[in-house]
Amino acid sequence: MNLKEIVEKLQLSVRTGAGLLDKEVSRGYVSDLMSDVIANANEGALWVTLQIHQNIVAVAVMKSLGGIILVNGREPEEVTQQKAEAEGVPIMVTDMPAFELVGKLFALGISGS
Repeated sequence: MNLKEIVEKLQLSVRTGAGLLDKEVSRGYVSDLMSDVIANANEGALWVTLQIHQNIVAVAVMKSLGGIILVNGREPEEVTQQKAEAEGVPIMVTDMPAFELVGKLFALGISGS
């Protein structure tokens, strides 16, 4: 499933990488600890987090993640958005809590990393 389909089905708002939503993702990872994501997320995975600072972009690039979804209505910092655009990292946001979002992603066929 590509990011565009996920955005539409889950009514996510796209903050960066609007032109990159054709990326295919089949796996996801949820964590707010960057060291955990670095150690355990698979390449191409969709990362669910509430972290909003610019280091999330560095982790996404390092792990070649498919994109980042911020939960609980969190918005990325301006510098995070700038860095994500420069690095080609899609960031999407939702008002849903992580638990609800992950359940919906799983129902769409996105499995754990």
